[in-house]
Amino acid sequence: MHTEIGGHKQGGAVDVSTRDLVVPEGGPLPESSRSSKRTAVYLQDDCLKHRYIRSKDTSGIVERPERLRAVKVGLSAAIAHAGEVSAKHTARRNDGTTGEITSTEADTLVSALERMNIGQAQDQQLWPSSVTFYRTAAKVDLLNHPAVKYVHGDVDGDVYLENLTAWARNSQENIQKKGLEIPDGIPPLDLYLCPTSIDAIQGAVGAVCEAVDNVLTSDAHSHPEGGSKGCERAFVAIRPPGHHCGEDTPSGFCFVNNVVIGAAHAHLKHNIKRVIILDIDLHHGNGTQSLAWQINEETYLKSLESEGSQNNVPPTQSGLQIYYGSLHDILSYPCEDGKLHMVQAASTSIHGPHGQHVENIHLQQYDSSEHFWGTLYPKYLNLIHRAKDFLDRTGGPGDDVLIFISCGFDACEHEYPSMSRHGRRVPVSFYHRFTRDTRSLADQYARGRLVSVLEGGYSDKALISGAMAHVCGLVELEGEDRDWVDQEWWNTENISKLEKVIKVRKGLRPSVPSAPEDWLSRTVEILATLDPKPTSSPASSCSSRAPPTVRTLRKRKKDPGGTPSDSGSMTLSGSTKNTPSSVLEGSSGGYSPRPETETKIEDSSTQRTAFVASASSRKKLPRVILHVRPPAT
Repeated sequence: MHTEIGGHKQGGAVDVSTRDLVVPEGGPLPESSRSSKRTAVYLQDDCLKHRYIRSKDTSGIVERPERLRAVKVGLSAAIAHAGEVSAKHTARRNDGTTGEITSTEADTLVSALERMNIGQAQDQQLWPSSVTFYRTAAKVDLLNHPAVKYVHGDVDGDVYLENLTAWARNSQENIQKKGLEIPDGIPPLDLYLCPTSIDAIQGAVGAVCEAVDNVLTSDAHSHPEGGSKGCERAFVAIRPPGHHCGEDTPSGFCFVNNVVIGAAHAHLKHNIKRVIILDIDLHHGNGTQSLAWQINEETYLKSLESEGSQNNVPPTQSGLQIYYGSLHDILSYPCEDGKLHMVQAASTSIHGPHGQHVENIHLQQYDSSEHFWGTLYPKYLNLIHRAKDFLDRTGGPGDDVLIFISCGFDACEHEYPSMSRHGRRVPVSFYHRFTRDTRSLADQYARGRLVSVLEGGYSDKALISGAMAHVCGLVELEGEDRDWVDQEWWNTENISKLEKVIKVRKGLRPSVPSAPEDWLSRTVEILATLDPKPTSSPASSCSSRAPPTVRTLRKRKKDPGGTPSDSGSMTLSGSTKNTPSSVLEGSSGGYSPRPETETKIEDSSTQRTAFVASASSRKKLPRVILHVRPPAT
């Protein structure tokens, strides 16, 4: 089903606002009650267009399109479990039973589905009503979007943005001429481009801006019945990541800073004045901290100028203030080489002086679950405590507050050992617990408004388990006044089952073991609706190259006292600095990722199907398919 949400463009924030709503078979999801916070998940297929084309050998490339498929598996498993819990809650509420679905109940449910009319309200518990998936086509024009120019533009012209567009456009030609598409002075070992990389970058930023719009205008999309098409929480599954990118310094797989652009968009379009960014990637978000420092510095200087003016005239418009809190491994990139300015920046703790609000906490090794939750996690929560202090000092709860999570999963216990070599990890349940604690912060100070954006995470297991736990932490089920999650869902055995299920033989749908568990069957069905056919080889040119127009710029001051811009290369070891630029192979300090596997996924998006949880392993529910056009043969 192809759905236009709201029937209009999102205030010019995106060039394309048409979104494909992934709905359950039988019609649109009913709106959740106002008592339950709603969660939206955004998927942007253009993000698959960012590919490594320097050589056919991609065995050393960890930031790859397949990352998003692993995330979708985790999302599918989370929703499969949520649907089961929601169905059991409905059974308890209606019948006063334990919620276990018996064979008789399954027969009744099957009969009801066979008689089902699209959109009937009584079918709402077949899918958690507080969760919506969007396959968005939103994108921005890097050279014209106000928030992008606010973050990455320059008073002397959009030099970096124009260069980035040209690097991608000319990537194939430059590889043929000199074997490298990345210009001198930019680390080639952790950055790559292809002609359609700009499509991926613009789509990633567009998805973030659309999520911000939806979260901040959720009350505006009201219905006569009192419902809403908006959401209070959003998870944006995009790539390439962004938190290492400064104003004009791409590094660490990052070319633009997705989260800071989202914050700027919230400020410029929705008058958000205070932003919280909680970064839980394994690596310090040096780009985000540097940009936050610059923005805070400008706001602080404006306030000083106002206080020192003869008439003490307040600024015509108060500036944006950002609190940046990061939990990371101080031994990993960008600090692994021990450079003074990098380690100092990643260890900064400043709260108020010079208008700066930064907290950095270093991950530590843990030797048991009790050690992690009893000793380390309370320390890690200082990120949130410091955020509360910032908000209390600047006015307390308010409509001008928005909270972001820079959500990397590479600190997960299941990450590649080559990516996380220093033992600074977190258990999978961290992503559930920290998300719930951030939800509480948002509920207390920001009317529940929270936007999470994917950063790092590279192994399938880390991405599957982390995404599942994170979304389970975001989702609030109607009628459940307790934590509805069973943490055994992401134990090692179940994650291994998910890994096996998602293996796709060429030309076939995902294979499912005979008599699989209910949640596994539902996961496969859900995944089939979320995962599009893989993108073909990149096109030869960039799809959008608009000339510069009117700028929305801040004053620039190079190399502020925040994070210096020269971040080096995300090689994770000085021993790889002279490695040939094609790939890292066999280097002791490089990556040792799994090779990229060739897969062919049968396209389900042409039918725009959705799904329902099976009522019983002994009774298969009928499958309802909405045909928009004849399915592909």
